[in-house]
Amino acid sequence: MNQTQFSIRPAVAGDMDAIRWLVKTGRINPTGLDWRRFVVAISHQGEVIGCGQIKPHRDGSQELASIVVHPDWRERGVARSLITHLCAAHPGDLYLMCRAELGPMYEKFGFRRLVPEEMPRYFQRISRLAGLLEVLRSEGVRLLVMKRDGGGGP
Repeated sequence: MNQTQFSIRPAVAGDMDAIRWLVKTGRINPTGLDWRRFVVAISHQGEVIGCGQIKPHRDGSQELASIVVHPDWRERGVARSLITHLCAAHPGDLYLMCRAELGPMYEKFGFRRLVPEEMPRYFQRISRLAGLLEVLRSEGVRLLVMKRDGGGGP
């Protein structure tokens, strides 16, 4: 992991526009964007180049969410650093929802794929949104729900 080109820090209110832009550009879920839950990756020029959060749900589950990196900074370890930082700061059970092709990457962080019966209520409800899933399937997108058991990796 090469963090000589960027650093990770908790987000501040002034980062919200950059977080929204990254989420929109990354075409990921734009709900629940509260800057107080985010960490951001910052270039040495002070630019927000990536972000991620731990999003709490009413059923008590916590989700690793909103992991996105500026297109110019991809393939440089930014996402890996964000995920590592967030996982270390939240050692309990963590869930995530991602495109199926990203599953192998998250497995490297100790996440495993879940079947519907293993999912907390929030993720079961999301998985059942037939209309959304049909739209995604028509675009060739499959979603996974994954879990990292408390304590970290395997």
